[in-house]
This record gives sequence, structure tokens and C-alpha cells, in this order.
Amino acid sequence: MKTAKKILIVDDDMDVIITLQTILKSKNYEVVTAMNKGEALEKLRAEKPDLAILDVMMTTHFEGFELAQEMLSSDEFKNIPFLIQSSIDILTTTKASVQEMARQYRKDPNFKDLRVLLVKNIKDGTAGIDYLDEEGKTHWFNVRGFIRKPVDANKILPEIEKHI
Repeated sequence: MKTAKKILIVDDDMDVIITLQTILKSKNYEVVTAMNKGEALEKLRAEKPDLAILDVMMTTHFEGFELAQEMLSSDEFKNIPFLIQSSIDILTTTKASVQEMARQYRKDPNFKDLRVLLVKNIKDGTAGIDYLDEEGKTHWFNVRGFIRKPVDANKILPEIEKHI
């Protein structure tokens, strides 16, 4: 018998967790939840999910990004795919390098002061995040994809299925 794929939802908004849980369980996914980075690290270790969905702003404005970076730099978690969930607009490009595109947006007067840039290549699906921390230092990391808030089952399920 095929075991259900396990998804970790990390969000501090119980309404979002319940909505995602309902959508995912209706498609026979096993769902594990955490409300902050600390809980998420415990659940990642204990549950070994097949995919994680990370909110951005929880205890701090960048907690989801910090968790993502920790996952990417950890031998224990680097192979667990994750999606970033946010209401921030996603900037799209057809350029081969989404990181280079983010750098170009940073130079543009209309975008340079934005704390967070979510960039996705609409041709090949590559994506990444560029954010300015409290000291104004820019951070970049690649992501598998984004999920827009508010949650839409018709959009979230195909995105999850691409990565699980």
C-alpha cells in the first residue's frame, strides 16, 4: 500500500493552517504543522516531511526566510523541498538567472527599497528570494516555488504536485 506523502505547514496563522490542512487532507496528504521556526526544526527532524510550506512573517518579519536558509545549509534538511507562502507580489522574468533579475530590480528606483523581492522565471519555473535584513544587507536563496495568500486550492495543489 502506498504511504501518504507528508507535508509540513509552517505558519503562525491558525486560519491558514486549517485551510491548508483541509485542502491537503482532501487529497490524502498527511499534514504536520508548526507555528514558528523552532517548532518547524523539531518537526523536520522528527517527521521527515516530503515537502514543507513556509510562511514568511511569523515571530519576526524574516523568520520563514531564516528557516529556509537553515534548511538549505543543513545536511539534514537540504533535500526537503519547500515552497514559500506569501501575499507579497511575485516579480516574473524570462531571464535565465532569477538572481541576476533580482539584482536588476534592486537597482531600479521603483523596487530598490523593497525589503523583499520574490522572483520567478515564467519559462523554466526557477525562483528565488532577495531580501534586505535589518542592517540593510541583501540575502539571496533559491526556492522551488511560491504559494500566494490567500490560499487557492486550484493553484496550490498543482504547485505542490510539481515538487512532491
